Amino acid sequence: MKNVLIAAYLFFTPFFVGAQGYKLMWEDNFDKSTLDEKYWTIEENDNGGGNNEMQYYRPENISIEKLDAVSCLVISAKKEKIGNKFFSSGRLVTRGKVSCKYGKIEARIKLPSTANGLWPAFWMLGEDYSTVGWPRCGEIDILEMGSGEGISQNKQDRFFNGACHWGETWTCNVQNKTADYSLQNDFHLYTLIWDQDSIKMYLDLDKYPNTEPYYSMSIVGEDVAGNVSHYFKKPFGLLFNLAVGGSFTGIMEDANINKITALPVDGAPIKMYFDYIRIYQKGVAGEEFHCQ
Repeated sequence: MKNVLIAAYLFFTPFFVGAQGYKLMWEDNFDKSTLDEKYWTIEENDNGGGNNEMQYYRPENISIEKLDAVSCLVISAKKEKIGNKFFSSGRLVTRGKVSCKYGKIEARIKLPSTANGLWPAFWMLGEDYSTVGWPRCGEIDILEMGSGEGISQNKQDRFFNGACHWGETWTCNVQNKTADYSLQNDFHLYTLIWDQDSIKMYLDLDKYPNTEPYYSMSIVGEDVAGNVSHYFKKPFGLLFNLAVGGSFTGIMEDANINKITALPVDGAPIKMYFDYIRIYQKGVAGEEFHCQ
C-alpha cells in the first residue's frame, strides 16, 4: 500500500480543474473489459447491511457494459432465489485500496427506476471501519434514493438525500431534496466537496456550477469523541450498492416481497450504471490520498 500525504507539488500527471484549483488524483472510467479489482472489492453476503435489506449481494451482479457507446460499471438487481433471499444485487467497495481525506469526490450515475423497493447509493465509510466499527468510523452518504418518504409522496424519481452518520452511539444528519426534474431517465453528476470545515453535496454541478448544495454540514470543532469533527477528519473509502428493500424504503421481511414493485417478477435485471468516479484535491495541508 502506498500512502501519500498530499502537498501542492505531489502526484504525477497533474490535471487541474477550473478556477477552484482541483487536481485529479484518481479516477476509474470503467473502460476495461472487467472491473479493475486493483481498486475495488466486490462483496458477497446476505446479512442485510444492518438495514433489514432483502437482497443477496454477489459478484455475478457486477459487470462492465456499454450504454449508448459509453463503457459503464453496472450493478444489476433481480428477483431470484439465492440462499434464503428472494432478490440478488451487488455492492462494491475500495476499502484498503483507494481512500482520501478531503477533496472533491464525484460520480456520474444513471439510476434505475426505484419505483417501490430499490435503494441505490453512492457513499463512503471511514477506513478504520474494521477496527472501530460503525458508527465510530463515520459514514458519508453522497446519494441515496428510494426512501419510504419519497414513496409516500409519490416522488420516487425526484426525492433523494444526502446524509452523515457518526458517533460513539449513532448520530445522524439527513437532508432531503426534491429535484426539479427526474433523476432516473439519464446520467446525473453527484459531487461531494469535503474540507476541514464542512461537508457539502451537489447535484449536476457540471451543468449548474452555481447551484446550491443539497446537503451541507459543518465539521468544525474540537477533536473529541462524540463531536462531529472527530469522525470526519480521516481517510474514507468509496462504496456503490443497489439495495432491495430495507428500513430506508419501509419495505422489509419476506412477507412484503410483493411490495417490491421495482423488479420484474420474471427475473429480468434492473440496472444502475456508473460512467465514472473521480477524486480531486487541491494539494493543501491536511489532505491525504491513498492508493495501493
